[in-house]
Amino acid sequence: MSQQARGNAPPKQSLTVGEVAARAGVAVSALHFYERRGLISSDRSSGNQRRYSRDVLRRVSVIKTAQALGLALDQIAEALAVLPGDHAPGRSDWERMAAHWRADLDQRVVRLLMLREMLSGCIGCGCLSLELCPLRNTGDRLATEGPGPRLMVPDMNREEIQTLLAGIDEVIARMGHSPELVEKRQVGLEPEGQAREIARDEHHTDNNE
Repeated sequence: MSQQARGNAPPKQSLTVGEVAARAGVAVSALHFYERRGLISSDRSSGNQRRYSRDVLRRVSVIKTAQALGLALDQIAEALAVLPGDHAPGRSDWERMAAHWRADLDQRVVRLLMLREMLSGCIGCGCLSLELCPLRNTGDRLATEGPGPRLMVPDMNREEIQTLLAGIDEVIARMGHSPELVEKRQVGLEPEGQAREIARDEHHTDNNE
């Protein structure tokens, strides 16, 4: 009995646009959009239809996750540009790309945590409307340090950020795979401009899928 007959056929290495869309959980029009922006690429079959190598699934997943974290498409494209274009990226390639984002992502993590923990207290924005404001920001003295919520976005050097994140990692490690940490999934809303362009795609189907 052949391998395929046993139901153990190896995964396809060349995927249609529909297969990529289904496996990655995105619309076909989103893949067309990513390709126009140079984030992914495809070859053409003898019938002039798109064919993607299987490693594109990882690129699309990274793009979706990065967008959900608030990175702009230009930032994503810049980071993806360090990956090889003539073969599937290996671990070292992805590590090099991750290093490109690390500092920015570390800052985002710190600020999200501060937003979560401090939103109900004084953030040094100058509103002076909460009970703690006169204690933390008497007479809006923090305005002398610069604009914005001074207690929420303090200037932190690399060492301070790493120390904070190390403490967070330790707490997460102790919690393990807590249901509270994994029960929520990203909605995957597209940025407004991208949503408009994808909507146009859906009304003007590409005849050369």
